[in-house]
Amino acid sequence: MAKIRVLIVDDHAVLRDGIASLLALCDDMEVVGQAADGREALEKAHQLQPDVVIMDISLPIMDGLEATRRIRKENPRAKVLVLTMYENKEYIFSAVKAGASGYVPKKAVAAELVSAIRGLHRDGSFLYPSAARTLIEDYLERSAGDEKDSYHRLTDREREVLKLIAEGRTSREIAELLVVSIKTVLGYRTNIMEKLNIHNRTDLIKYAIRRGLINVDL
Repeated sequence: MAKIRVLIVDDHAVLRDGIASLLALCDDMEVVGQAADGREALEKAHQLQPDVVIMDISLPIMDGLEATRRIRKENPRAKVLVLTMYENKEYIFSAVKAGASGYVPKKAVAAELVSAIRGLHRDGSFLYPSAARTLIEDYLERSAGDEKDSYHRLTDREREVLKLIAEGRTSREIAELLVVSIKTVLGYRTNIMEKLNIHNRTDLIKYAIRRGLINVDL
């Protein structure tokens, strides 16, 4: 069985040697080279054709993000695992955008780094739990913001109709309550769906629940 070929990129020799010593204990891995800066990382990646590149972000001459972009452009098969002290979402998003397929903070223990390398090589991607949580939280915040913006696009009457639909009222019942025609109610419903980008009654109800427009007794 072919071993996972690993290139270690970090400007601290002690850290590089420590990782190399750790991976030397793994029967399924082989450290094929080391690099101390981004430019050297490009050269070594070209020469050695590693399966996984362990990449620090803060590097001299060329930073890790630019090095990642160039390595991935030259060899899309190579997987870049960012190993960094930074955990904020700006760095995580920047790394993913640059082409990194994995993200692990330097606070991770040795066994977690080994698992990350294997997972990245096997599955094509790996996110440390804290990084995955950061991405999920950001997605949920953005989704909530999008829903809030969409809701503000509704008129007062459209919000009223939305609430009544979510409560299970039929178009005829809504028309009677609001003293309008069924055609008018259907027009409101169409406008609501277009503004919220929702395409069926079930999703309208789910949206209303998320917005807190109706109470759900469990």
